[in-house]
Amino acid sequence: MTTIASPQNPRLKMLRRLATRRGRAQGGRFFAEGEDLVAAAAAAGREAVEGYRLAGSALGGAAFHDVEATTLAAVSTLGSGTRAIGVYEQRWLRAPAGPLCVYLHGVGDPGNVGTVLRGALAFGASCVALGPGCADPHAPKAVRASMGAIFAVGIARVADLEDLPGERVALVAGMGEPLSAMSASLARAGALSLLVGAEREGLPPEVLAACARVAHIPIASESLNAAMAATVALYEIARARTISPAGERARASAPAGEQTSRVPAS
Repeated sequence: MTTIASPQNPRLKMLRRLATRRGRAQGGRFFAEGEDLVAAAAAAGREAVEGYRLAGSALGGAAFHDVEATTLAAVSTLGSGTRAIGVYEQRWLRAPAGPLCVYLHGVGDPGNVGTVLRGALAFGASCVALGPGCADPHAPKAVRASMGAIFAVGIARVADLEDLPGERVALVAGMGEPLSAMSASLARAGALSLLVGAEREGLPPEVLAACARVAHIPIASESLNAAMAATVALYEIARARTISPAGERARASAPAGEQTSRVPAS
């Protein structure tokens, strides 16, 4: 295989387009930079459509093209450059799946979206659902922040809150019950959707009105960002369900989400 030396190579131009939201939406693909993310994709059974690696290395598989060091650095979105970039098909759930779904509303920072994916994987959430105003989970910053969770956690677009599985619990700073006080009922809830808004705006009134309960995380400061709040809440829910036989039954009976490899219509 010929080593790619020119930044104007058509394949690398395609890679640059995937750095934009429009390019990802049109192509239905995204890229992950770095050896760890490429390895995480492989561990999750996600094969690269194609890839680019530092010439002379053995990273990736047969789909990876060798690229000269300066050329690979020129197309990287990382300040320090990278040794491997894998291109993957986007996969979306046809509908958000239980038993534990995290719904994000207006979370526009891709780093926060990626970090929520990482927390969802750590604490056993079945999917992350994205409402209006959310950043693209396949943006380079989101993919990096997910630390590979983008390949293992189901994601879905949600236009109607009625599509969320189970009981809806809104997480709002300083409102409702402390989440820790709801442990027993959370364990008995079966399917559950945790709704999280942006740090400043929070969840709008119409979203709160569609929720069965409102909860907060008691903290000493004014607020947590969306990713931190979601991660703490997921830990609390996971802890409650781990110690409860009801929680174990809910997880055991949960159906697997159906996936598609293309971007859904907006």
